[in-house]
Amino acid sequence: MRRTIRSTAVPLPVGQPAGNGGAAADKTLPRQVSADPVEQEREAAVARLFDQHYASMLRLAALLGADDPENIVAEAYYQIYRKWRKLRDADSAEAYLRSIVCNLTRMRIRHLQVARRHAETPSADPITSAENSALLRDDQRVLVDALQQLPARQREALVLRHWLGLRESEIAAAMGISAGSVKTHTSRGLAALTQAMEARR
Repeated sequence: MRRTIRSTAVPLPVGQPAGNGGAAADKTLPRQVSADPVEQEREAAVARLFDQHYASMLRLAALLGADDPENIVAEAYYQIYRKWRKLRDADSAEAYLRSIVCNLTRMRIRHLQVARRHAETPSADPITSAENSALLRDDQRVLVDALQQLPARQREALVLRHWLGLRESEIAAAMGISAGSVKTHTSRGLAALTQAMEARR
């Protein structure tokens, strides 16, 4: 049975597009009016974060191998909205959001692996959504397929470095590992990816 992540309750101003990419961009979320200035600031800040980074977070989840990137990103925004007051620095919200997406995707993949091992019959490849397919349509299909075959940590390091262009310190923060480990995973991932691509020629 497929686990459904609860949908986000992040408020956005009425009529404001939810991000600048994907199916969710055509939808609006209900306004939640609050008299608390702190609460109003949180709602406005998370709405800006949604507008600025929804599409890139969706693409990140898809490239990391999530079968339901829209659900992953919705959960990530829900978590950051709920924990907003605990953030030491609002400027670090993007990095924190990226870290949540990485963690949720990793947990989702592990859950699917366990579920498939205990299934009575082998499950077919997951059906990807139209939005997910559109996100990856312009990428080299063979490269993405080879990327999905890498161990999770190597895949994350390569996506964060070469698709998002993050620095080693930013990758380390997103993955929750040291900069030295980032170098190791990136190097091993590149070597494995190169070998896989050469074998397909």
